[in-house]
Amino acid sequence: MIMEFNQKSKIFVILILYIFFVTSCSNIKTTKLKTGNVIFIHPDGSAASMWCALRLLEKGPDGKTNWDKMERMGLYRGHLKNSTNSTSHGSATVHAFGVKVDNDIFGINAKKPIKSLSGKDYSIMIEAKKAGKAVALINSGHICEPGTGVFVANASNRDFTDTISEQIIFSSTDIILAGGEELLLPKGQIGRHGKPGKRKDGKNLIEEAEKLGYTIVYNREELLALPLDTEKVLGVFSAGHTFNDKNEETLKERNLPLYNENAPSVAEMTEKALKIIKHKGKNFFMVVEEESTDNFSNANNAKGALEALNRADAAIGLAMSYIEKNPNTLLITAADSDAGGMKVVSVPDPKKFEEPLPSKESNGAPVDGREGTGTLPFIAAPDQFGNRLRFGISWASSEDLGGGVITKTHGLNSELLPNNVDNTDIYRVIYATLFGIKLPK
Repeated sequence: MIMEFNQKSKIFVILILYIFFVTSCSNIKTTKLKTGNVIFIHPDGSAASMWCALRLLEKGPDGKTNWDKMERMGLYRGHLKNSTNSTSHGSATVHAFGVKVDNDIFGINAKKPIKSLSGKDYSIMIEAKKAGKAVALINSGHICEPGTGVFVANASNRDFTDTISEQIIFSSTDIILAGGEELLLPKGQIGRHGKPGKRKDGKNLIEEAEKLGYTIVYNREELLALPLDTEKVLGVFSAGHTFNDKNEETLKERNLPLYNENAPSVAEMTEKALKIIKHKGKNFFMVVEEESTDNFSNANNAKGALEALNRADAAIGLAMSYIEKNPNTLLITAADSDAGGMKVVSVPDPKKFEEPLPSKESNGAPVDGREGTGTLPFIAAPDQFGNRLRFGISWASSEDLGGGVITKTHGLNSELLPNNVDNTDIYRVIYATLFGIKLPK
């Protein structure tokens, strides 16, 4: 009897353990990743020190930018397969495909398609489009800038703009907003922005876009007037970039503004695109690049770089507001380099507040004030005590440098961002949110 009871007890215990195991497995299966929308905002060339300078200027040392208010952050590692430092096209390819590439790659490897981390022969945006999601590309630079262009186009050389722009127009991307009219028109043909086209193949891609069902808009007013049920939009907001990426002295000499006054900002483009894309009633993937943060920094134009970053921060704020009403959305931000190596230089002596900054630091690094070299220091917004501190900007280089880049996430699945972020992780976080699948390291 005792043996029989023990045998029954063993069977009972095994049965309980089996039920527990099955229940546990069932629970694991039900804790799937939530899927939804993704907004990837790429303020090109912006590292931590540039965000520090913007905070001082716009919010004060104790204030917070929209970027500061994002939920999670990680330190970005931007090395490429053959380079310690990034390139715009190499890094964009990593973001779009999730795999390491060489520094001189624009979405294709020696005329051979790059296999993405998900195993596809195309980018994450094309995969999203094929899965029925709406997609959008927004850039303050020209249409072929790699930060957005690589997501739907490829070329053996980033300068092959005829090839790249044609692929973008024929990519069926729902919303394309950028500059670059001269890259869409035949050589010599004068466009709406008063400059001749540069295409060597004689094609008029604006006419082709119209045939494909795109509504073409050329300025802020036309963009903002678009009805929400517009099916496809092509914004062509300047002949080249929507900004004039020269140093302060050159802009003053030529009487040029930082930005083309009739072109919408990235925040305005982002806001309108979100309204149109939401009207479609589909999940979406949107890539937004503020290109001028990089270009003004490469020109060592502190005033321009900080205005550019302020515009990017406004777009981040709009995306965060969108998430408040649409919590099934992830916002992710990252640069790929520290353009120019901007650093804040303190001016603690009140006697020097109204004196021009020296043109160079003791080690030879150039210094910018609020209007360029040899001008008055920047004035920070008030701190918690009401003080308005002064500062200058020093530059390490005119190149894209490594280190100091911060990645941030906000909203849906923001916790997926690791503290130490490889550039391939941008793809992983986006992919998990779009498709509900965590891809391996």
